Amino acid sequence: MFSVERISERFLIPVLKALLVAFPFVIQGFHADNGSEYINHQVAKLLEKLHIDLTKSRARHSNDNALAECKNGVVIRKHFGYDHIPGEWATELNAFHRRYFNPYLNFHRPYFFATVETNAKGKTVKRYPYAQMMTPYEKFKSLPEASRYLRGDITFEELDATAIEISDNESVRRMSAAKQKLFAAIFANDHRVA
Repeated sequence: MFSVERISERFLIPVLKALLVAFPFVIQGFHADNGSEYINHQVAKLLEKLHIDLTKSRARHSNDNALAECKNGVVIRKHFGYDHIPGEWATELNAFHRRYFNPYLNFHRPYFFATVETNAKGKTVKRYPYAQMMTPYEKFKSLPEASRYLRGDITFEELDATAIEISDNESVRRMSAAKQKLFAAIFANDHRVA
């Protein structure tokens, strides 16, 4: 996760480049809504140079962005609330994301992953068994031939070291403390605290 100071391609391009470097695997596709900050020549040129397919949402089809909207509700709003965070804090937010929030989400926060079954009537049913609860990193590593999806400069040994560097509980403790400190600075002159 990264933040931008303003919603425009001028601020998006550097963040997009940082995002692409942050992922340990090769990005094959980039899906965006119809905002001009995403759908423009500079973004298209950057993605084309990296051989990344750009797709966009269809107008008046809100389900096209269901995954992003779900993450906004379950992850982003839970941790960052609904209050406006001024754009000038984007640099500090991104430092927090890189150091605490993104490692917590990817290496320490477990998620349920669905198994798909077909019942006796032929209907497909999704189940979320505890056995399928794992972090995004564990899920990625469990894929068949997962190492072939890694970027050339990244190894599972490096990622494993990051995953076991601290415990899950210590990760959430550090992330929460850093978030509280950051929000205290952001909202120092405001009576609300997210």
